[in-house]
Amino acid sequence: MSSDPHILIIGAGQAGAETAWRLRGGGFVGKVTLVGDEPLEPYQRPPLSKAFLAGKVSRADLVFRGADAYAQMQIRLLSETRVEDIDRSARIARLLGDEALRYDVLVLATGARPRRLPVVGADLPGVHMFRTAADVDAIRPSFRPGAKLVVIGAGYIGLEVAAVARQCGLDVTVVEAAARPLARVTSPEIASFFLSEHSAKGVRFALGAQVASIRGHEHATGVTLTDGAELPADVVIAGVGVTPEVSLAQRCGLTIDDGIVTDANCRTEDPSVFAIGDCASRPMRHYDNRMVRLESVHNAIEGAKLVAASILGQNPPVLEAPWFWSDQYDLKLQIAGLFQGYDRVVLRGDPRDRAFAVFYFKQERMIAVDAVNKPGEFLGAKALLQKGLSPSPEVLADMTKPMKEIVATAG
Repeated sequence: MSSDPHILIIGAGQAGAETAWRLRGGGFVGKVTLVGDEPLEPYQRPPLSKAFLAGKVSRADLVFRGADAYAQMQIRLLSETRVEDIDRSARIARLLGDEALRYDVLVLATGARPRRLPVVGADLPGVHMFRTAADVDAIRPSFRPGAKLVVIGAGYIGLEVAAVARQCGLDVTVVEAAARPLARVTSPEIASFFLSEHSAKGVRFALGAQVASIRGHEHATGVTLTDGAELPADVVIAGVGVTPEVSLAQRCGLTIDDGIVTDANCRTEDPSVFAIGDCASRPMRHYDNRMVRLESVHNAIEGAKLVAASILGQNPPVLEAPWFWSDQYDLKLQIAGLFQGYDRVVLRGDPRDRAFAVFYFKQERMIAVDAVNKPGEFLGAKALLQKGLSPSPEVLADMTKPMKEIVATAG
């Protein structure tokens, strides 16, 4: 690096902001620039579909740190700023308006963008994407008792929005192309439980259903399905997943394969460029180093740790097994590990009690857990996954054995 090195971070979400803080906290004395395209300082995204949508927290509550804190940390924060192009050979990032920023190390934390509905009417007023605080600000005036909401997509975001909407008194229908909710992210056992819970709260589901068009002239008034069904709507929210934001990386010639490809330390094939967070795919130590792209707070933080350690010349940090969570009504779903490829399910507890855990095994090895209102099981499984330990399915199913005891005696 030069005598006065410059770290340029593109993307001012959790991953980018965390990297800047960790560099300063680790003693980096060069220049740090954090570029983001939103007007707000870096903020938490998980509350968007929960407390922020419900009006229980303000924009100020979402923000990690105010602008003054970045100034005090000598981090140049460029909000409402877009990077148009990267010249890797010259190590220059060009901003919209032709300003150029030279860098010694570039960190791409560009996140993901929501998929748009490829149907007629998707651009009507009253049809909303769900990714930013501005998206939620646009939706909230429609969240009034009796309003008809159609949510397209029954992933975590879709179900969290449905839960808040029902608690606000809206009439809610969820449309999902798969045969069950949460089909991409969890097992039939967990999906069935949440389907029952939402149905009991009055949410209607159209499963195995495809959207044909969105009706309306000056504003959305309904959703038409391919089977001819008509769903009236005052507001439509599309939660049909995201795609990694890799356009900058593609234009500057970096390798893309379901995200920007990196090594285990989040470094791309260009030694001066790292990629982290939702936009990047890296080998996962806890899962035989297979390439994985994760959309989670935990992955954003882990990427920031790895990049800061590399730039500071420190040993790589000890990484945790992946974890996630979802809040719906009074239910907290906590997830540790990655369930893909499981061949056996072990149930601990009774779903009828609304507090239970589903453990996933692959060839006698525990690989993940979904815990509903069972924080002890979540924390215990997370600790076991971290250590590479796996109790037997029979031991986990035995409710006479406390989870702490299972963790302590696992070998």
